[in-house]
Amino acid sequence: MTHAAIAVQDLVKRFGKIEAVRGVTFEVRAGTTTALLGGNGAGKTTTLSMLLGVLLPTSGAITVLGCDMLRDRHRVLPRMNFTSPYVDLPKRLTVRENLRVFADLYGVERASMRIGALTAELDLADLLQRPYGELSAGQRTRVSLAKALLNRPEVLLLDEPTASLDPISAQKVEELVYELRTSMTVIIVTHNMQQAARVSDRTVFMLSGEMVETATTRVMFTTPTDPRTEAYITGRFG
Repeated sequence: MTHAAIAVQDLVKRFGKIEAVRGVTFEVRAGTTTALLGGNGAGKTTTLSMLLGVLLPTSGAITVLGCDMLRDRHRVLPRMNFTSPYVDLPKRLTVRENLRVFADLYGVERASMRIGALTAELDLADLLQRPYGELSAGQRTRVSLAKALLNRPEVLLLDEPTASLDPISAQKVEELVYELRTSMTVIIVTHNMQQAARVSDRTVFMLSGEMVETATTRVMFTTPTDPRTEAYITGRFG
């Protein structure tokens, strides 16, 4: 797993007696997109939080861009970014002010140009003077994605990035994610099988904290090896 941009080995996370993630192992090659697919309670967001260093694993190993996340996360975090529907930006600041603050935090050169390019690409130009707290859920999602792309991250982690978007906006975000795979390594957490099929090169299917199987997305959706995966994909799960 040493040649992977992201390598996860035997990852376990316990909250008291609850084992939220157990024995998860997968890798993500540089310049590819991997979907963590599964329903509520599958352990996807918990896994993502450990990849970011927000949660410490109970046991197991995580390597990102050649760095051990337990020992050297300060070296790799500036090369990463993320979006999550559970993390809000400062609500009293305008969209422009929020993006400017994060651009300064990330040390983005020519920040105004970068902000202008991203807000144009994500249809945010008309919202730059609006306080973040006054935006709709879908608008906040797009601002959060712009924030995540400010520093041109080598690794981008996306937690349900289109959950609150209308179909047209969701399609635009999916198209952007698909294009990004050539310039960065992406993990997208989703329960949406169609979305995983559209944007990812590989899929990791998780259920009740376990990795059930992993394969190329094409193989996963045509010839899954585990009956639990097949049941989820065909809508017979549960």
